[in-house]
Amino acid sequence: MSRIVAIVVVAALVLGGGGLVALTLLRSVEDSSSSTPPSPPPTSVQPGAQDAPDPALQRFYGQKLDWERCRSRFWCAELEVPLDYADPGGTTIRLALLTAPASGKRIGAMVVNPGGPGAPGTDYAAASARAFRAPLREHYDIVGFDPRGTGASSPVDCLSDGALTKYLAADPDPDDPSEESAFFTSARAMGAGCAKRSGPVAAHVSTVEAARDMDVLRAALGESELTYFGASYGTKLGATYADLYPSRVGRFVLDGAVDPALPTRELNLQQAQGFETALRAYVGNCTKTSGCFLGDTVDEDVAKISSFLEGLDQHPLPTKDGREVTEGDAFLGLALPLYSRDYWLVLSTALKSAMSGDGSTLMMLADAYVGRTGTAYDNNSMEAIYAINCLDDPWARHTPAEVKADVPAFEKASPTFGRVFAWMGGTCAGLQEPTTSKPRAVHAAGAAPIVVTGTTRDPATPLQWAKNLASELDSGVLVTRDGDGHTAYNSGNKCVDSALEDYLLDGKVPKNGLAC
Repeated sequence: MSRIVAIVVVAALVLGGGGLVALTLLRSVEDSSSSTPPSPPPTSVQPGAQDAPDPALQRFYGQKLDWERCRSRFWCAELEVPLDYADPGGTTIRLALLTAPASGKRIGAMVVNPGGPGAPGTDYAAASARAFRAPLREHYDIVGFDPRGTGASSPVDCLSDGALTKYLAADPDPDDPSEESAFFTSARAMGAGCAKRSGPVAAHVSTVEAARDMDVLRAALGESELTYFGASYGTKLGATYADLYPSRVGRFVLDGAVDPALPTRELNLQQAQGFETALRAYVGNCTKTSGCFLGDTVDEDVAKISSFLEGLDQHPLPTKDGREVTEGDAFLGLALPLYSRDYWLVLSTALKSAMSGDGSTLMMLADAYVGRTGTAYDNNSMEAIYAINCLDDPWARHTPAEVKADVPAFEKASPTFGRVFAWMGGTCAGLQEPTTSKPRAVHAAGAAPIVVTGTTRDPATPLQWAKNLASELDSGVLVTRDGDGHTAYNSGNKCVDSALEDYLLDGKVPKNGLAC
């Protein structure tokens, strides 16, 4: 492998528009087994599965998927959906699908979403051998789809690759009038670029529309109820689906939950605190080892990291390939390994080298975070997160004064990351497209039990969000994991894994409040 992180599957988040993406880290792109690929998914249709909620949508609900072999051992197809559900007879788009068929006795299809928003779900399904444990892969077809505007599903495009690299490398916490002006100029360029380069698609990538696409997918799979596993932002997508179609909810797991009821400012504030908690856990672990390169006390070592980041504003670090690590790059490189305890050693290597003057490993982590190989990007997730989040909730701070008013509260929540997260509140200032779907309270009245998970020291989706979502959903059931990193399933906790697999495979609903 040329990179330590062979694949970064985006798994989450929110943040006022173009902000941080939450991730699930996987060690390989897909199952590399050379065995003969399983047969394609069955074409049987359960009674009532393809009944459309609106007669005008019947042609979409009644479509048959044409599966073809892809990526050597998987099956791919395309799903046709209306660009605008208010005009089902108008323009249509096609969504990319990929399924990893069940290896044993099949129960049905389980649709999965890794979050972002912006991550290609097809890659998530292709990585199912790493993302999902054997019991689920044995009995479910793992079906991933690229939500509208992402991956191979009419992807939004907002900036050239070169302009996107400059956007990501820009100072994330401006501290003088010139930098503040540049920040808002950049935000406006991103918004204008989405509209100019993507056309009408940019106005139709909301979470509500993606949830409606999922019901068309359920019907095309021939399932009368949807079985679903969503991670991070995928929990918002799943909860929205459940609220729109409660009678179609089958076995649902929402892992690493986002609270859709929280205003964007509060989401940003609480996520800043989550990353501070995760950073202190990482530093605390280092100080417990002999010869920690940072020092001996958590407070002093966290302050040292913060000072290091601030210094990059004026003095970027060189890398072995001739690039420079800016404060923006370093922030991304620092944030990525906080998603998994398995990557703390990599973070230590990166920080130790960077503090000695070589930013190469830190830049490698930033590249992995944003899906960048050389000067090109593996997918459009960095643009899609902006387009989707800002369309869902176009809230934004529009002036430096408005952002600065937020800074004290953010710095109190997170001395290290607070200013960066406060300035994320201005990223949607350049939104050019009006939203077609209004935010909605999510209760899913009448739905079957929905299992919601949270982790105590999750940096990207704080545990409180899972508690909130489980309470907001009429049939929510909460499971918590005591640990580090993002999301709960397949993280080495047998209690969590058993509870979720017993539910998904046998319908055994965990006890509400189960603590693992």
